[in-house]
Amino acid sequence: MNLNQITLPVNDMQAAVTFYLQLGMTQIVDTPHYARFSCPQGDSTFSLALQAEAVQNQSVIYFESDNLDEQVSELQDKGISFDQAPQDMPYLWREAILHDPAGNKIKLFHAGDNRLNPPWRVTILA
Repeated sequence: MNLNQITLPVNDMQAAVTFYLQLGMTQIVDTPHYARFSCPQGDSTFSLALQAEAVQNQSVIYFESDNLDEQVSELQDKGISFDQAPQDMPYLWREAILHDPAGNKIKLFHAGDNRLNPPWRVTILA
């Protein structure tokens, strides 16, 4: 099984599309009520769905970057603000926190080998 995509709720499609394009995503679907993007690396995609009611999404979206600090600096130069600058976390990831225009929480991070193989990884029994 492979994860196809995540769909985020948004109230202002144009503001959200502009935001994710600034993050470096490539838009592959564009409608007034739905937009879909591919990530700059790999084959992951995600989408935005327009909704009238207030966004109350408790999910956190993670985008991995091999050059996190440089990427955050470039995004700040474009006017994107962060709630947390890149920090080393106790779970061995380095991450920065921001929110999209709809309030969806995003973490840009770098974990390297610790993303799939942390020291506390469970042993998978066959």
